[in-house]
Amino acid sequence: MDTAIKYNKKHISAKNRLITAVLYLTLTAVAVFLIFPYVFMVSRSLMTVADYSQVPVNFFPAKPSLEAYKNIFVDSHYFKYMLNTLIIVAVNLIAVPLSASLCAYGFTKIKYPGSNFVFSLVLATMMIPGALLQIPLFVFFSKLGWLGTLLPFTLPSFLGGGALYIFLLMQFMRGIPNELENAARIDGAGVLTRYARITMPLCIPVVLFIMVSVFGGLWSDFYGPLIYLKTNPASYTLALKIYIDTISVNVSSALANVRMAAGVFMSIPPAVLFLLYQRKLVDGVMVGAIKG
Repeated sequence: MDTAIKYNKKHISAKNRLITAVLYLTLTAVAVFLIFPYVFMVSRSLMTVADYSQVPVNFFPAKPSLEAYKNIFVDSHYFKYMLNTLIIVAVNLIAVPLSASLCAYGFTKIKYPGSNFVFSLVLATMMIPGALLQIPLFVFFSKLGWLGTLLPFTLPSFLGGGALYIFLLMQFMRGIPNELENAARIDGAGVLTRYARITMPLCIPVVLFIMVSVFGGLWSDFYGPLIYLKTNPASYTLALKIYIDTISVNVSSALANVRMAAGVFMSIPPAVLFLLYQRKLVDGVMVGAIKG
């Protein structure tokens, strides 16, 4: 009996090891398949004009060169378009968490007749397809004279920051004990004081998640700038400028390595932010969900 039991345990153990090995091999193959385009982009960015013009195409450069990166930061006009992108990102990193947290604080800590109904309307906006709003927004910004400027990407961010971010902050704020608010109110603290000194410091995890999400969404945004900035080349973002150069016949063949280098550069900041803050990001969302 003991021999049979030992045999079964060894058989099960060997089977588990085989299944684990197959899973790891499958995941490794999928990872290599998914990372291949990025590795190819990095390789092309390190090529010279002579390297990427060869037929057949070489996967690795004969002699790695930083010429394309020098072109971006020193010689090329891409730098000013990167500044436009940084302006949009910087404004939204401040405006979105600030406006969304003010709205969430009002819904959570300041009760007034009809507050639940108003919050329901805010949540209902999440069910409206984004494509459905493109034409009304385009007409609205056109009437205001904002087309071709950075205003459609900056000023609206001060108007609430989006229903999703308001909802996340509300879920987090609901877990903050009201006794802290009441004690500060007894000591004479006003609404803005309680918001700034009590509630917001406790909401740092979810605010950090919102900021990283905003950065990732705007840093590489292409669709919005294509709609609102097409009329003014001086206001192009980096993503839009790379696209315009890609569809230009005269430029596309001459700056292939420069565009690849720009793509590599644009992928680095979001990747670094995620690697640095991935634990805090997950903790922020999980804590908000649990407290809600």
